[in-house]
Parts: sequence; C-alpha cells; structure tokens
Amino acid sequence: MSRWRPPAPGSTAIITREGFERLKAELDHLWHVLRPEVVKALAAAAAEGDRSENAEYIYRKKQLGEIDRRARYLTKRIPSLKVAEGAPSDRGQVFFGARIELENVDTGEILRYRIVGPDETDAKLGWISIDSPLARAVLKRRVDDEFLAELPGGPAEFALLAVDYD
Repeated sequence: MSRWRPPAPGSTAIITREGFERLKAELDHLWHVLRPEVVKALAAAAAEGDRSENAEYIYRKKQLGEIDRRARYLTKRIPSLKVAEGAPSDRGQVFFGARIELENVDTGEILRYRIVGPDETDAKLGWISIDSPLARAVLKRRVDDEFLAELPGGPAEFALLAVDYD
C-alpha cells in the first residue's frame, strides 16, 4: 500500500480589492515589523549561551520559521491573484463578490453570505469562499431561484432571496 495521495485541488486565484490590500499589508507587516523583532529576540536568546536547553531560543527559532513560511507563501500567492474590480453588468445574478441572502427551504432559516476568494474567507463575517459547495451551487442564480447544494452535512435546498453588490 503506497502513501501517495493525489494533490489537493488548487484554490481559485481571485480576490477582492480589499482582500488583496489586506494580504499585501500582512506581508509588509511580517517582513518589516514582526520579523526584525523576532530576529532581535533570537539574537538576544542565542547570546545567553547553551542553545540546547534555551527555551527562549527554541521558541524564537520556531516563530521565525512560521513567519518565513507565511511570508514565502504570500510572496508566491500575491502575484498569482487576479483582483475582481467592480460589479458585474447583470446585477440580478450571483457572481463573485455578491452579498446574498438565502433561505433554507427545509428549516426556514435565513442566511446571509458574501462570496469572496479563498484567501479572504471569514466565518464570523459570513464571507464564504467561491470554492465552497454552497457558493458553487448559487453561482449564476437569480432572485427567487431554488437550488440544491451538496453540503458536507448532506444535500440541502435553498431559495435565493436577495443579491447585492457593494
């Protein structure tokens, strides 16, 4: 039995202007603020002597690795992203960047989401990835359309109540 696994499907390389600016600001913060602080603390910890039992040194090395890993990811990801500007010409249909209001037909629950890129999802704000099963199912639907979405918890039927673009 081999340990080979098929590669994970790549995420969609699309992002809103605000999300793009946030990623650039995060990279700038990592590179110009956080990393120099950690390097300085690492040098101070290394100067204390025996590094094998120096918890501060070990922690700072780990922290520096995490910062470098995230910075490396962002420097590769940011140039590959396509910024979606403005609203689509047909504002009655669901596309990337839409704020949608759905009703779960079975439970009557009202749900509000914004469809964004995979790099800017936030469950607290109701921002879902365009790669999510619900977003894929609702794309190109119009108000009052009913559709079936294959969710991880099983299939669910929804009705689209409203579509809005900022």
